Amino acid sequence: MIILMSKPLSEKKTSNNISDLIYGLLKEDIFNFVLKPGQRFTETDLSERYEASRTPIRQALYRLEQEGFVHVHFRSGWEIRPLEFKYYQELFDLRMILEKEAVKRLCELEHPEQLPALIELKKMWLIAPVDYLTDTKTLVLQSEDFHCALVRAAGNQQIAKIHQEASEKIRIVLSLGAMKEFDIAHAYQDHGAILQCILNKDAEQAIHLAEHHVLESIHEVKNITLQMISAIH
Repeated sequence: MIILMSKPLSEKKTSNNISDLIYGLLKEDIFNFVLKPGQRFTETDLSERYEASRTPIRQALYRLEQEGFVHVHFRSGWEIRPLEFKYYQELFDLRMILEKEAVKRLCELEHPEQLPALIELKKMWLIAPVDYLTDTKTLVLQSEDFHCALVRAAGNQQIAKIHQEASEKIRIVLSLGAMKEFDIAHAYQDHGAILQCILNKDAEQAIHLAEHHVLESIHEVKNITLQMISAIH
């Protein structure tokens, strides 16, 4: 198996915990599709790639397995989680449930427009087209954080933590879609409209728009997974 070599750990920032560093490198390679969905590899492959011993490699992999990013195959190595539509649909369902509650709580505030987090979101999303970001990779991350920021702003740290974890897993497939086609204006219009409804304390319309936004994302993910399956066969 050929795996592109990464910079050796000695060339990267020093860390007290090599396992944590490898965990971060692996996650970065998964998100950047250096390690692709469905790709198999061994601990030895990664040991050579990151120039580290197998023990911290294994520790990092088991951590990623617990988070749902990789699968272990008994006596036959590891695998990056394949693209499975049902898995991502369930994550979107979870995220939507949490976002609905966050929107309700934000709209119940007396002055949501004075909340620092919403002020920052307004600066990013309620802007003129001439000021839109054109870097799709950056915009994908900013779009993800829009939803996370709303949930964080609602004030429940445990809900925010679960929502963040679900969003991070979804990022893989959404990033793959953005590599092919990404409607920048549509992203700004969608997120801006949701935010404006929250600022207007219109929870019902904000939730309606958010649900429509999620349904579009689910449809996109379904197309991506079908294309990936077709490419394999």
